[in-house]
Amino acid sequence: MDIQSCVTIINEWDIVAARQLGRNVAKELGFGIVDQARITTAISELARNIYLYAGKGQICIDKLYDGGKAGLRINAVDSGPGIKEIRQVMEDGFSTSGGLGAGLPGVKRLMDEFDIDSVPGQGTQIRATKWLR
Repeated sequence: MDIQSCVTIINEWDIVAARQLGRNVAKELGFGIVDQARITTAISELARNIYLYAGKGQICIDKLYDGGKAGLRINAVDSGPGIKEIRQVMEDGFSTSGGLGAGLPGVKRLMDEFDIDSVPGQGTQIRATKWLR
């Protein structure tokens, strides 16, 4: 793992900053335009969830190196209300905000690896990884 870069999410401008950070790191690692768009879309969804549901949190980006492979990990962490029914929020079409409900299932589809831990009343941590092909 390389140096971790983080953006604290408090307002909508922080979502933009997190997206830009992700795009810059993806570009540095050699991801193509399509994968850069996938990564920034995933970051946008995760950061927006922090903003809407937790009020405050962080998006951290790690550069990964594993046996000659390079990748990028998004780590979204908050100490908000947590998610009571993870299975339910991972269903396509489920939304508590009136949106399209593509959020977390969409992030999972855009990335190569996806992991979520949440404790009601304590917060949520989501890790999503994309490997350079």
